[in-house]
Amino acid sequence: MAVERITNGVVVALAYTLTVEGEEVGRATAEEPLEYLHGAENIVPGLENALEGKKVGDHVNVTLPPEDAYGDYDEDEIDEFDLNEMPSDEELEEGMMVEVEDDDGYVYIGTVVEITEQTVVVDFNPPLAGKTLTFDVEVLALREADEEELEHGHPHSLDADYDE
Repeated sequence: MAVERITNGVVVALAYTLTVEGEEVGRATAEEPLEYLHGAENIVPGLENALEGKKVGDHVNVTLPPEDAYGDYDEDEIDEFDLNEMPSDEELEEGMMVEVEDDDGYVYIGTVVEITEQTVVVDFNPPLAGKTLTFDVEVLALREADEEELEHGHPHSLDADYDE
């Protein structure tokens, strides 16, 4: 059965340009599209809402405040660690992404923002938290998600058969 509109349980392929304050910060092309499972929170909520009901060939231009995108910037999401607590398999540099595991085994990804002789400061906010995002999107293809994709909450392949 052909999928005609974006609704929950549909895998969507998009080309988009993402800008913040007029500067391009992200892009997916028709040759290398972004693929996501609609309704599974794979993309920011404001964009998912704007795409609901759209069909192949539709263009959407939407500007999202932080609360509809990656949320507000939270100063409480910045932590300081002893240098000897950090993984030592690579040289730490400001701006690099690091994984930090808590006492319960959960892994968090953050950005190194400062390094001193004894400490490392890591920001766990998403890089675009607190920013207003503008998406210029084209819907390229739609298809029904298979059972495994629905179960896992994300699409598995760009090679799958789309209804274009």
